[in-house]
Amino acid sequence: MNKNAVMALDAQYYLPVFARYPIVLERGEGPYVYDNEGKKYLDFLAGIAVNLLGHGHPGLVKAVAEQAGKLIHCSNLYYTEVQAKLVQKLAQRSGLERVFIANSGAEANEGAMKLARKYGKLQSESKVEIITAQHSFHGRTLATLTATAQEKYQKGYEPLPQGFSHVPFGDLTAMEAAVSAKTCAVLLEPIQGEGGVHVPPAGYLKAVRELCDKHGALLIFDEIQTGVGRTGTFFAYEQEGITPDIVTLAKGLAGGVPIGAFLAREEVAQAFHAGDHGSTFGGNPLACAAALAVMEAMEEEGLLDNANKLGQLLQDKLRQLAQKYPGVITTVRGRGLIVGAELAGQGRGIVEACLEKGVIINCTAGNVLRFVPPLNITAAHIEEVIAVLDGVLKEHGAF
Repeated sequence: MNKNAVMALDAQYYLPVFARYPIVLERGEGPYVYDNEGKKYLDFLAGIAVNLLGHGHPGLVKAVAEQAGKLIHCSNLYYTEVQAKLVQKLAQRSGLERVFIANSGAEANEGAMKLARKYGKLQSESKVEIITAQHSFHGRTLATLTATAQEKYQKGYEPLPQGFSHVPFGDLTAMEAAVSAKTCAVLLEPIQGEGGVHVPPAGYLKAVRELCDKHGALLIFDEIQTGVGRTGTFFAYEQEGITPDIVTLAKGLAGGVPIGAFLAREEVAQAFHAGDHGSTFGGNPLACAAALAVMEAMEEEGLLDNANKLGQLLQDKLRQLAQKYPGVITTVRGRGLIVGAELAGQGRGIVEACLEKGVIINCTAGNVLRFVPPLNITAAHIEEVIAVLDGVLKEHGAF
């Protein structure tokens, strides 16, 4: 089918919930994707931080193909070796003793909040409040969009679930005022991704950890976007010298195969009993095999070091562009290979111009160019992106 035919089918039958760009992607190889007209694009969005190993990674392809030939799905009424191996690896990597495998980030966050509520009620029937940060993003189910303190995602879905409150991200004074005996958990992204790649002040997350301990509240880190090496360590929280009570993962964990997970301390996990939570597809052998392949590649290919080194190079290059175009880029921030370049105006036009020139990035929060490429990119790929962006900004001029 040609591009127009595909787009016409989508327009006729798909729910009108996506503002898609007018290309039809057909295949990928490494950090590149190709549309059905043969045009090549350098993919620095990676499925929104999902395609951790790029496209067509041999180890991932082999693991998925082999597992598909053996067993794709198995009910959680039974055991599988591949699931057991994955939860062992995640538990050992995190220092959190228990793991539940789901299908998405929203499901992982739902499960984490359910567990926090159940654990809180063991202490007091009133210990049910969950505190999140403004401009966060935790998912699109009713509970997770309530936790997502952005009105644009909540409008039209009222009444929203009760028991949530929101404070400014990085504001310790506001957090101290909000946490009380009724707080069962504080849920934070170590770096806000969808909210604009916001990095909290130094020491903030550690101070929140101490505050939660003081009030008997759980600390939950949403590492849907920052986890699995994106920031240069497997979990972003490792860089803060702390450990949460619960952490959630998804996106890059299986390199593109849908998966989610939440991990918890043993004491917290024991609040759940058989029948308290579940998932039909969660932890299926195909997704688990893909996740194991991703974790193996990360270890064997030095992807954490690469994310640190290449992330710093990307920020340095973007700051050079900010100096060259001071009326366009105002701030560059991030950690590892989650990087944001804040603009003085709206960014969609710049994203569209880059796409036309064969580079895929995106704009979040309206005015922040977001770069979340595969973790196995090279310096040459960064130079290619910067050259295209330089040309686009030159043509764009100041806002």
